[in-house]
Amino acid sequence: MRYRLLGRTGLRVSELWLGTMTFGEEWGWGAPEATSARMVDLYLDAGGNVVDTADVYTNGTSEEMIGRLLGPRRERVVLSTKYSLTVRPDDPNGGGSHRRHLVESLEASLRRLRTDHIDVYWVHFRDYLTPVEETMRALDDQVRLGKVLYVAVSDWPAWEIARAQTLAELRGWSPFAALQTQYSLLERTSERDLIPMCTSLDLSVVAWSPLARGVLTGKYLDRAATGRITVTGGSAEMDPRTEAVVRETVDVAEELGVTASQVALAWLLSRPAPVMPIIGATGEQQFAENLAALDVDLAPEHVQRLDAVSSIELGFPHDWLALEVVRRAQYGPVREKIDA
Repeated sequence: MRYRLLGRTGLRVSELWLGTMTFGEEWGWGAPEATSARMVDLYLDAGGNVVDTADVYTNGTSEEMIGRLLGPRRERVVLSTKYSLTVRPDDPNGGGSHRRHLVESLEASLRRLRTDHIDVYWVHFRDYLTPVEETMRALDDQVRLGKVLYVAVSDWPAWEIARAQTLAELRGWSPFAALQTQYSLLERTSERDLIPMCTSLDLSVVAWSPLARGVLTGKYLDRAATGRITVTGGSAEMDPRTEAVVRETVDVAEELGVTASQVALAWLLSRPAPVMPIIGATGEQQFAENLAALDVDLAPEHVQRLDAVSSIELGFPHDWLALEVVRRAQYGPVREKIDA
C-alpha cells in the first residue's frame, strides 16, 4: 500500500479506500458484522487507512458497525462519512445540504461512529434547493468547531464545485479537498470536466463503483444477450460497448493470470490524474481479491487496449477544440514551438 496527500492538505491517505456500503444487511444484501470485521482487519493489515461510509448506508448500521469495529484503532484510521440524503422522507428538512440538516446529520454520525470528530466530511449529493454559499459556510463552521477536519464533495457538477472553491478561497472558508465520483472502465464521463477540474484545483479523485457494481468482474458475460441484468442494488444494461469492455478486461486478466476485478482496479490506479478507488465487498475472499490489485502491473500495451475499448467522446467543446483546424486557427503554426 502506498499513500497520497489529500488535495492541498498534508493528510496522508492510502491509495485504496475501504468502502462500507455493504456493512449490514438491512437493504437485502450486504455483509453481517463478523464478515465486515474480517474485511476491516484485512484492510488495516494491508496498510489501508481510510474507512469510508455515509449516514444513510444500511440505514445507519454501517456507521454503528464501524464505531464498534474500530475501537482503539480509531486513531490510525482516517474516518470518512457523508451527509445530505434524506433520513426522514416525510420531513421537508429531513435531507439536503442546508445548515440545519448538516448539524443534525453530523451529530448523529458522531454518535454512531463513537468519535468526537470526522476526518473527512462529504456533501453526498448536490442539493439544488440550498445555495452553495450556505453549504460552504456551514461546513467551515464545523471545521472551526473541530468536529470536522477536512471537507469534500461527491456527485456535484464541475462548475458548481469550481464556484464553491472560489467562494471558499475568497472568503477564507475551508475548501473541498477531494471529489468522489463514479469512475471505472465502463463510466469515464468524469473525464470530460470533473477530473480536469480536479487536476486544475488540486482536488483528489476518489472513485466509487470502480467495478461498475460487479459488471467488470465478468460474471455477467453469459447473460450479455439478455440486455438488462440484475446487479447489486438494481440493474444495468449489458449493451455492446459494455460487453466489449468487459471481454477485453477479462482477456487482459487471463493474459496476466489475475482476475478481471484486479485489472479494472489496476487500470484506475494507473490513470494520469491519480485516482483512489473505493473497494468494498460482501465476502472476505472477494475483498482480499480486490486488495491484491495493488500487486498487478499493467503493461503499456494493456493500458492502451483498455483505454481504446472504453474510450468515450468528450463532446463539445472538448472534441471541437482538439481539432487540428481549430488549434491552428487559435494559435497558428507556432503552437508546436511553445512549451506549456
